[in-house]
Amino acid sequence: MSVAFSTRDFSQRDRIPYWVDVATQAYFKHGFNASAETFVGNLYAEKLGSIVLSRCDCGPCHVTRSRQDVARDDIDDLILCIRLSGRSLFKQGDREVIVDPGTLLLQDTGRPMQVEFLNPAKSIFVNVPRAALRARMGTASMTSVVSTKLPVVGLAAEFLTMLAERSNTIEEPVKARLAEQALDLIALALTAGDGKPTLSSPRAAALLRLKTVIEGRLSDPNLKPAEAAAVAGISVRYANDLLAEENTSVERYILHRRLERCRSALEDPLQAHRMIGELAFSWGFSDHSHFTRRFRRAFGMTPGECRQLLQERFGR
Repeated sequence: MSVAFSTRDFSQRDRIPYWVDVATQAYFKHGFNASAETFVGNLYAEKLGSIVLSRCDCGPCHVTRSRQDVARDDIDDLILCIRLSGRSLFKQGDREVIVDPGTLLLQDTGRPMQVEFLNPAKSIFVNVPRAALRARMGTASMTSVVSTKLPVVGLAAEFLTMLAERSNTIEEPVKARLAEQALDLIALALTAGDGKPTLSSPRAAALLRLKTVIEGRLSDPNLKPAEAAAVAGISVRYANDLLAEENTSVERYILHRRLERCRSALEDPLQAHRMIGELAFSWGFSDHSHFTRRFRRAFGMTPGECRQLLQERFGR
């Protein structure tokens, strides 16, 4: 998807209806209220792998997403807002947040919400599949407000802003890999941020340490749950208790992340020259048949079939 739209191209009478139509396609069904005399809107959106990056300049206006709107479309995205300038008032559930420049806000499209743009605002929006983010961070911090003053959050904001500005110049084979890196960075920023996760702060910090250790050692075939927990400074029992919040265990989580890394590599055109066994070995699997069985069980296809889909997609 590639969208480039500006209300400057339309008469005052037509600018609001056209804006609502384009914004609905880019984001979700919603109600919209604005004065045609004062409203200005510019929207540029580009699909990048599994995510959609957009630059949206709009306001003043009032956006509402009702229960009826949620029921009428099948969107199950989370939308990360990076505010560049301007202010808005965001309401969802019992949350009411002023979004200023330097703020990252995660919005849940599966629930009703209201957004009042108090003045013209410039934002970067990232549409993220819920399942992709949940796989990286569970349900913790799924509705977060974080500040770019935090180093990791600032890094994520800068990377995503630059990616949005250049997304239409990126070659197709590279987009999927950049999308995965963007998802990893978003998860890291939200988990390290100053929102209110569902876990208590000590538990959230311990879970972050544990996942960071695991991510850094996935390529080591000798990585065991006891060692991962010890490096994170916790017991195996406590580590399993933390991951029970996500209906998994340390052993299953290590296997899951290795399989995810292998699948990403198999779907990456830039790694199409590598043998399947080499990819599996590089992500910690030491037995090819064991890897194939686990891969089929996780994704419903063999590693070879996964690669074949890539070849069909790019006509090789």
